Amino acid sequence: MELPAQLRQAVDELLENTPLNTIKTAAKTLSERYRAETRDGRLHMGEDLAVKAYLATRLPATYAAVRASLDAIGETRPDWTPASLLDIGAGPGTVLWAVADAWPVLERATLLEASTAARRTGERLAGLLALPTDWKSGDATIDMAELPAADLVAAAYVLDEIVPSALPKLIERLWQLSTDTLLIVEPGTPAGWERVMAARAQLITAGAHILAPCPHQRPCPLAAPDWCHFARRVARSRLHRLAKDADVPWEDEKFVYLAATRQPVAPPGPRVLAPPRAGSGKVDLKLCGLDGQASQRLFTKRDGDAFKRARRVDWGDALID
Repeated sequence: MELPAQLRQAVDELLENTPLNTIKTAAKTLSERYRAETRDGRLHMGEDLAVKAYLATRLPATYAAVRASLDAIGETRPDWTPASLLDIGAGPGTVLWAVADAWPVLERATLLEASTAARRTGERLAGLLALPTDWKSGDATIDMAELPAADLVAAAYVLDEIVPSALPKLIERLWQLSTDTLLIVEPGTPAGWERVMAARAQLITAGAHILAPCPHQRPCPLAAPDWCHFARRVARSRLHRLAKDADVPWEDEKFVYLAATRQPVAPPGPRVLAPPRAGSGKVDLKLCGLDGQASQRLFTKRDGDAFKRARRVDWGDALID
């Protein structure tokens, strides 16, 4: 997956006068904070250099994870189109660009971001979109009282920056602000999965219907050390490779997500939970089923059309009958 051409060009222009070594140093610091899930009272993107490091190294991966999550929503509800977006912890507008790409008819967006540097960059990038945007300064844990409700509320790579004790109240408020659908995206780590599972249980208790990835409302069938997560391959720009001292022109972003809605939904089919294992005339899939159970299922040529469908799916896809 690649960034939209317009966004990619704008990012290149924002970074062109910044020395590579400066970006590499800032990117290393940013990566360490994300990996350690540092919560020291400072914003990950509190400074201009941190925002530039994000643009060079994290924006493509975050965009890909969000865009893949939106694809799953669209697969389950192909006739639904959000008119409004509320993005919590918006950074430089990554979710905005993904939603505008998925649903070009989006009418308006409100974006909450605590970092002045990230907000300033996001406003500049959002100016390229033919879409009214309202950028607000604020902390997701204390500044959400006056925010407008929206068809789609999103919080991408946000829960990992918030102290665990504050998460239930935040999830409650996010759901209150969602007139239709709430999307949460987190790093594809065991800790990210645990946060999403806690949010899932809370939302189901509040009456939400799970859109994706789960094809059921039952408890998650996976247990540690296993966990549910997905991956999306991301194209690296030349600057991206240089900033990470990487040789290959791509990376795999692992993520976990949850989409919940106020509308009853029919799941499209079991979800593929791991990379398919294919052989001559066969394919083995790890599936989360509509019955709430996880299982391995072997498809062979004898299964006819079911085998053909199984050969076409990838990790994270729904296996549609």
